[in-house]
Amino acid sequence: MTEGVRRTGIFAGEDPFQIARSWLAEAEESEPNDPNAIALSTVDQDGLPNVRMVLLKDIEADAFVFYTNYGSRKAVEIEGAGKAAFVAHWKSLRRQIRVRGLVSREDGTQADAYFASRSLKSRLGAWASKQSQPLSSRASLIAEVARITATKGTNPPRPPFWGGFRIAPVEIEFWADGEHRLHDRFRWRRAGPGDPWEIARLNP
Repeated sequence: MTEGVRRTGIFAGEDPFQIARSWLAEAEESEPNDPNAIALSTVDQDGLPNVRMVLLKDIEADAFVFYTNYGSRKAVEIEGAGKAAFVAHWKSLRRQIRVRGLVSREDGTQADAYFASRSLKSRLGAWASKQSQPLSSRASLIAEVARITATKGTNPPRPPFWGGFRIAPVEIEFWADGEHRLHDRFRWRRAGPGDPWEIARLNP
């Protein structure tokens, strides 16, 4: 841990994941919609970036977790690169968190439990959607949902092509708006998961 970087108030603490949880909890009280929404960035095989909004579902002791279809473009790009980045931005708090890290699958009992916690319609939709693939019409998607409903019933298991990704960060930046655009920025950086963090205050 870097010594001598003074952090007080909303930046205080020696665990960046706890700080992130605290900020998210505040956002849950003030954001009108989806306080756990993050803009997830990946790159394709040509190095061209892609970004889209997804929902962050867990902040673990050393990682951030979200769920998706493993056949989706985001999943294919994550599997190819093994890395991803995201930003969580809360207008109500005038704060954001930026994360860059290494990605692994979460396709075990934790993924099963989260899938089971979703609404039935969401679970059936996960089975029906060939995410990111061309779709002839919305009517055809609705028909596929009806077919899945008839075959999978009221308690469908988690599809083998659907699960989580765990982002273990090598860099986290906490940003808060400041007067006259003199923002507060603290960057936590480490060589790899499990290594000690180095903390630096950055210019706005």
